[in-house]
Amino acid sequence: MANLQIQNITTLEDQGKALAEQWEVITKGDKKRFDKSTKTDGFDTKLGQLMVELKAEGGERIASQRLRDCHLHLISKQRRAEALWFVENEDAARKFIAESKKGYTSLSALQKAFTKSNKPKAEDTEDTNSEADVKSDVGPTASDGGTITAEEVFKHLVAVCKHNQIDLLDIAEMLMEVDTVSEAEAEETKVAA
Repeated sequence: MANLQIQNITTLEDQGKALAEQWEVITKGDKKRFDKSTKTDGFDTKLGQLMVELKAEGGERIASQRLRDCHLHLISKQRRAEALWFVENEDAARKFIAESKKGYTSLSALQKAFTKSNKPKAEDTEDTNSEADVKSDVGPTASDGGTITAEEVFKHLVAVCKHNQIDLLDIAEMLMEVDTVSEAEAEETKVAA
């Protein structure tokens, strides 16, 4: 029985090693295809250039019939969109690829990494602001910079309700429920003390 378990481990290890070798060949092939298709005369570059020209003919969206006329309906919509993005951002994308330590194997991966790297980081902006500097952007603000009065809150509430077609009676009932709960909590606190 022990001999049988050792055979299975070896067999599984051999299978894993063979799969790892195949994966290495696949990823090298993908990388090579990506490099070839994004060269100036490569598939994705040519496709993107054609998409730019077609887009220039008729505005923001290329008509389905025009895509059929050019036989581009046979190429997936995602691939056409990625090629268009690549050509429209070609200089920045090529610079990003050159500066990257990672070798890309698809335009999808490149576009995702490129977009992610160009987004401003939220934590950087949070670190530069101290808690005292952070102000709420929710609800009304006092006109004099001080505290907000009940009248200002009411005016803002009425405006929001009108804009969103919310019945003020529904809001009043909700406020009454909150007030009732607050009174009940206060009474429980008195009884407990």
